[in-house]
Formats: sequence, C-alpha cells, structure tokens
Amino acid sequence: MKFSQLITVLAFAATGAAFAADGHSHDSKPLHGGAVVEVKDIEYELVAKPDSLQLHLRDHGKPVDLSKATAKLTLLAGTDKQEVELKPAPGDKLEAKGSYKVAANTKVIAMVTLAGKSTTARFVLK
Repeated sequence: MKFSQLITVLAFAATGAAFAADGHSHDSKPLHGGAVVEVKDIEYELVAKPDSLQLHLRDHGKPVDLSKATAKLTLLAGTDKQEVELKPAPGDKLEAKGSYKVAANTKVIAMVTLAGKSTTARFVLK
C-alpha cells in the first residue's frame, strides 16, 4: 500500500470514529411500525395504510414540531400515480385519510415543508 493510500484510509477511519463519538450515529428504528429514512439529520417515518397515511419526524430521537408543517406525498405503484396532501394531526404527525394504493414496492416521495424549508424523503414500501 502506498503512503498516500494509507493516509486516506486512516483519515476515513478517524472520521468515522469522530462521528460515532460525536453522537451522529442514528438508530433509525420505526417507532410507529412504518418505513424510516434519514435526511439531513431528521428521521422520517412513513406509516402507509390503505385508509390513512402518516408521517412522523424525529430530530435525534425527539419529535419535531409539525404544527406549521405541510407535506405532499406522491405514491407511485406501477403505472398509477396518486398525490396526497398531509396536514398536522394530533400526536406529532402529518396525516391524511382516504383510500390509498400502498402495496409492496410502492414508491413514495415526500416533499415536506418545515420552517420555510423544503426537504424530500424517498421510501419504498415493503
């Protein structure tokens, strides 16, 4: 191994250890039985049922204030496309009720606006 390669490997190893020691490693387990993805240190948990869609957000394990948040979900199931607006609901979540196609392998794109900033989270339902 060349000296420059060794330096690169050691730099990556040190960076990983620094992140773990700094508390940046997240345990992205679902708390509500949904699918979890992390975007910009925020965990998004999508709970998709045929009659309701819920989106829960956590910042380092703590619920995010969603009272002024909005979200638009785009569900892609085969050739079918469905767009759904989510609104704040009791229990620190964004929610919509209706009839939704949420079969396995449905792709969901969530566009979330929170504190004037928009973020996109992508899910694939199992």
